[in-house]
Amino acid sequence: MQNGTQSDIINGLLNRRSMLGEGPYTQVANAVLAANSRAAEADLRAAKLRAEARANNWLPTLGPSLSLTSLGAVVSSMVVEQVLFDNGRKKAERDYAAADVEVAAVVLAQDTNDRVLSALELYLSAQASTARANVNQSAMERMRHFEYVMSERVKGGVSSRVDLQIVQQKLSQMQSDMASDLEAAAGAMSELNAMSATSLSGTTGLSTLHDSNSDVTPLSVMKALAQSDRAVAEATAARAGFLPSLTAGGSLGKNGSGIGLGLGSANGIGFGMGASLRAIDAQKAAAAARVGQVQEDANRSLRALEGELASLQRQGIQAQSLAAQASDNYDIYAAQQREGQRAVPDVVDIFETKVRTQREAVSLKYEVARVQLKIAALKGALVNGDQI
Repeated sequence: MQNGTQSDIINGLLNRRSMLGEGPYTQVANAVLAANSRAAEADLRAAKLRAEARANNWLPTLGPSLSLTSLGAVVSSMVVEQVLFDNGRKKAERDYAAADVEVAAVVLAQDTNDRVLSALELYLSAQASTARANVNQSAMERMRHFEYVMSERVKGGVSSRVDLQIVQQKLSQMQSDMASDLEAAAGAMSELNAMSATSLSGTTGLSTLHDSNSDVTPLSVMKALAQSDRAVAEATAARAGFLPSLTAGGSLGKNGSGIGLGLGSANGIGFGMGASLRAIDAQKAAAAARVGQVQEDANRSLRALEGELASLQRQGIQAQSLAAQASDNYDIYAAQQREGQRAVPDVVDIFETKVRTQREAVSLKYEVARVQLKIAALKGALVNGDQI
């Protein structure tokens, strides 16, 4: 429609479906959207009102006219003017206003998706830090047992105090890592709750993503298309301003009425008109070129994220395998230590490797989830279009 309330771009935004499945992701998204100030929504509303006003610019204009005669008398009248032919200037103004609505709509969709992505990244940071802290928490009892065994061996003169200090250092490092993880988790959740309408402190776990927008146009490309349409409309209106236009006008006052035709141009004709017209044509070509560049950038970003996702998934599988191997090695060393075939420091080293590989494995799981959400955000598929 000419007032910008519907178009291919706006319909495309409305029909987008969120890739977030039911679960904690949706809970986080709903909470942060409920607290969204939605400044971009005000811009969209203003653009729609401007488009609605421009949609009627083809109608006659009516206004008062005051003039002072040579005798000092003031003559007032009502003047009506109707554009008969303007080389498409009025239509280009309507097209510009409609494209302005499309740009504002895409910006609103981008802002909403960016807000949800920021919230979900904070949530994943908190979950990953908590998961790493839980690994250390589970291993702490065993490390304390190793410290106790070493202290008893030192008391009995079987082991040196250096070996005890090494075990105590590893225990202290594990406690320090756990404390840092818990602090990071608390900080991320505090920031997330600050941008949410309700507290999300009890939310845990991951959600699955369903790719219902595999072939959807990225929002950055849609914005470039809308900006291109707006630039072309602006250039068309500017070009029409250099060409002759025909208007019909009439006046009605106490001193009589009159009707006449007028011929002129909005911008006038000057020596630089040729260069101005060529510059307008170049502006149209530049708008089309920008769309191609944005499309290329979006494709590159998407391919890069897909490559990063594949790499992280491969690393995640390897990390799980390494963690399982480290756990098996520890079980073997622990059994040999109980039989007196292994020294406690050797077992502690293997146990430390087990904990480290487990921490890496859980971290990679959340990194995979983070990249998946970035891909969904690039496609503009973190929130349903009609919800925006």
